[in-house]
Amino acid sequence: MIEAKVTMELSAEKRDILKAEFGKAISIIGKPESYLMINLVDKQDLYFDGNKLDKGAYVEVKVLGNVDGGSSDKMTSKLCEILEKELGILGNAVYISYWGTQNWGHNGGNF
Repeated sequence: MIEAKVTMELSAEKRDILKAEFGKAISIIGKPESYLMINLVDKQDLYFDGNKLDKGAYVEVKVLGNVDGGSSDKMTSKLCEILEKELGILGNAVYISYWGTQNWGHNGGNF
């Protein structure tokens, strides 16, 4: 699951681009796009260092299993690259958190 909260409004075109780019990026942490759910939340009020961000993002990456530091470091780099290229959000206005779990439900059962 990748959930991205961003400060600006996202057009349908930008949503499609982010969906596609996040779908490619998930392989960096060894997960297939076929199991990836994405939630894009726009027009959020995000504050950093006591100031409201005009352009900023908070992203959560949640996975079944553990997330190792090496792959999450590469994933952070890629997600920041995508956000800067597609939305003009600089890396210093992005926070990304990683959550791993041993229990993940889907389709009436757990993996």
